[in-house]
Amino acid sequence: MLGLKTKKAPVADLVLLAVSPAPKKAESEEKESAPELSARAKGEKEKTIANTSPMEAIVEASSRRPEEGALVEGKVIAIQKNSLFIDLGAIGTGIIYGREFINARDTIKKIHAGDTVAAKVVQSENEDGYVELSLKEARQALIWEEAEAAIAKKTIFELAVKEANKGGLILEWQGIKGFLPASQLSPEHYPRVENGNKEKIFSELQKFIGEKIPVSILTADPKEDKLIFTEKGGEEKEQTALAGKYAVGAIVEGEVTGIVDFGLFVKIEDGLEGLVHISEMDWGLVEDPRAMFKTGERVTAQVIEVKDGKVSLSIKALRPNPWFDAEKKYKKGDIVKGIVIKHNKHGALVSIEEGVAGLAHISEFGDAEKLKETLELGKTYSFKITLFEPKDQRLTFSFKEAQEKK
Repeated sequence: MLGLKTKKAPVADLVLLAVSPAPKKAESEEKESAPELSARAKGEKEKTIANTSPMEAIVEASSRRPEEGALVEGKVIAIQKNSLFIDLGAIGTGIIYGREFINARDTIKKIHAGDTVAAKVVQSENEDGYVELSLKEARQALIWEEAEAAIAKKTIFELAVKEANKGGLILEWQGIKGFLPASQLSPEHYPRVENGNKEKIFSELQKFIGEKIPVSILTADPKEDKLIFTEKGGEEKEQTALAGKYAVGAIVEGEVTGIVDFGLFVKIEDGLEGLVHISEMDWGLVEDPRAMFKTGERVTAQVIEVKDGKVSLSIKALRPNPWFDAEKKYKKGDIVKGIVIKHNKHGALVSIEEGVAGLAHISEFGDAEKLKETLELGKTYSFKITLFEPKDQRLTFSFKEAQEKK
């Protein structure tokens, strides 16, 4: 078969609908010229009109004339050096010639008189009475139809990665290039890089070139000649179902499968990972998750959120909350000793106990340079507590007011 047009068969290189050899034509018929075919088409048309009333002829001709862009099918009447004629039945005779013939020459080489083919209407009726057709555009139209059907059925295709860029991967289906955004990669393939660095993402994505990935078509836009793929399919539904098994507050154990600047990925069970955000790793300040955990390490965590198939975990939730004890020891207005553990754009982060820290605002120092000169990292100073809300873990200090009290 050379690409039969059936409901089950995929679109092939040809747009042949059926290959049914025509009965052998007489030599004189095979050599019938284009003018003779044109005259015959016109003669049949005039004969039909002569046997009907003027109004009936207009209505009948209008009903038979296909709209531009419509897909039609018919048997090949003749193939000549630079034109191909198709019997469209009541519609009339179709012709493929000129640029359309050149564009489809590789396909036409495989077509024989008597084959049934599909074509797209370029012009409903030219000056010679023919319906001008395009084989190439018909093939494209059928491909886009198949793409829409694949979207509806969520058909999975194993496609090789052709290229990569900073945003995702380039795949090809039925001769059409499509895009697989990085956001549509499965959790297993998603590039986990520091700070979402685009260069590092690109480097990770390049590793997929040449590999086959199971994908489905997410969107198809024939006007833009664009396909968008997704690798998220059944496994996403499976992950959502698996995540639904875990309630907020549940205690789980898992293996650390990935470490990034913003936290840990923990495998809870086959097909399901949870994320421990850096803010949920410890009550104290965590600068580098890699300094606290290693890939392959087993950890225990508490489920703090389940949303859209994603599970958020907390390790610190299973450890004593130091703010509870701090509530019994400190109050607003107290002068306390604190160690400077970090500088940021808002000021200096000061810790008065392990896991209990607050901010000395930059406004007391004028600018960042003056702040760093006054409050050096790792050194201990006296501060006055200006805000203390332990339930919300909010704490602020004044360095100047503490100095004034001396």
